[in-house]
Amino acid sequence: MGSARDITPPWGGDKRAGDRVLNHVKEFLVAREKKLGHQTVKHEVTVFDGLDVFDKDKGALRSSGAELRTPHFFFKAGEAPKEMEEMRSKIKEADCYIVVTCEYNHQLPPALTSMMGHFGGSNYALKPSAVVTYSAGPWGGARAAMAARPFLSELGCLSVSKMTMFPSPQELFEENGSPKDAGHRMLKQLPAMISELEWMASAMQDMRHKVPDPQQE
Repeated sequence: MGSARDITPPWGGDKRAGDRVLNHVKEFLVAREKKLGHQTVKHEVTVFDGLDVFDKDKGALRSSGAELRTPHFFFKAGEAPKEMEEMRSKIKEADCYIVVTCEYNHQLPPALTSMMGHFGGSNYALKPSAVVTYSAGPWGGARAAMAARPFLSELGCLSVSKMTMFPSPQELFEENGSPKDAGHRMLKQLPAMISELEWMASAMQDMRHKVPDPQQE
């Protein structure tokens, strides 16, 4: 989750509209079960939220902070803080990534780039990613989506072609992520994107099991 916003805007509304989007994506993934070739794909979802990981008391990255004072890859093996190491292990174990993010100043929010940038590209490498953006305006965070593509590419987790962009999430979703109109055309984006992500993740997982990492040759 890219946004770490924790303030109600002066014009009112949610402290963080992205919670509606994140809840929708989580519920969709947890409920999803799809046949893909000879296997059935289900999703085990782990969420890393900028509000949580940078929490000054309990956050996994609290010792480093959003300003990225001590990235994981600068520690010697076994010397990183326990919570940071656990977060790194979850990232390394994942088969794919979904970035849910807002658009700040026509760009990615710094909480997202710092959170993911704390960990070296080898943790993300040879796995696909997908991008879900949102904004209060009619374009649904499209500029952030475009900025996310090269960012994720350089980390090593290439984004799939399809994307999901939600304009005015308060009008699309209840607070728990349930669609206000299950037939809304904007909701068709997510299933199509996830289908592509599942195909890529399965194919790349298969290759990782069969062929050595080319970067290690």
